[in-house]
Amino acid sequence: MFIKLLSQADGLRTFAVILETGEEAMAALRGFAEQEGLTAAHVSAIGAFSQATISYFDWDRKEYETIPVREQVEVAALSGDVAIGPDGKPAVHIHVVLGKRGGVAVAGHLEDGMVRPTLEIILTETPAHLHKRVDAASGLALIAR
Repeated sequence: MFIKLLSQADGLRTFAVILETGEEAMAALRGFAEQEGLTAAHVSAIGAFSQATISYFDWDRKEYETIPVREQVEVAALSGDVAIGPDGKPAVHIHVVLGKRGGVAVAGHLEDGMVRPTLEIILTETPAHLHKRVDAASGLALIAR
């Protein structure tokens, strides 16, 4: 992992976090968020994975359905946020659109992704704090008002 602070002003910090082949994206993002003590941030990225696991939240069952992606894919879009989770630690929430061979795409909540050859992440921290609370209707930890 290569990290570069791109800018810092008025409580905003923007980082480039570059992952290389063999690194697991979610573990790297969680580790970075904890290391930097992030309490509110926006994340975006492009790159590629050798394989990934995404999921889809089934509202009726109130649980995630796992969708394994066992092939090389382009990370066509990755976006998400970091907030303070119910446990008081940084919570990383990421969604992706993965492009398969032939232009077919799959999308969902990123559970894990093995980087190959790179994942170029831009993360912007804001000075305000975001807190997640467990939502009674869904059972999910959502950003509280």
